Amino acid sequence: MTIIYIDADACPVKAETLRVADRHKLQVYIVSNGGMRPNPHPLVDIVVVDDGPDAADLWIADRITRGDICVTADIPLAAKCLEAGGRALRHNGDAFTRANIGNQLAMRDLMNDVRAADPFHQGRGKPFSRADRSAFLNALEREVQAAKRA
Repeated sequence: MTIIYIDADACPVKAETLRVADRHKLQVYIVSNGGMRPNPHPLVDIVVVDDGPDAADLWIADRITRGDICVTADIPLAAKCLEAGGRALRHNGDAFTRANIGNQLAMRDLMNDVRAADPFHQGRGKPFSRADRSAFLNALEREVQAAKRA
């Protein structure tokens, strides 16, 4: 049975994920290192991990298996999920795949180098929009359907 893991720190699509999970009766783990409100939904488990770099990511990576889905913006976590046979989605609905994860990791490393070389670089992403939210809902539904077929 498919499980959905949410890398919850700064995740703008928790409610949307729960809507899809509820429709398909899927277990959801919302993982963070604190600051999460309890959720009374019977399919939701809130997991608070220790403080520390990547503690939530490590918790998810240690548990995700084939057919599970992770909602994250963290590219290294997405790579670990794919290695384990899971699926990974960004908050805007873009899927991490075996075909694109190498390029995504390389671009992440390049941008880290650019930011380190230019302390005045103020690269900020575009604001999260309604279109992103809608795209995420559609993408998560597709991923759940694909996981059920697999």
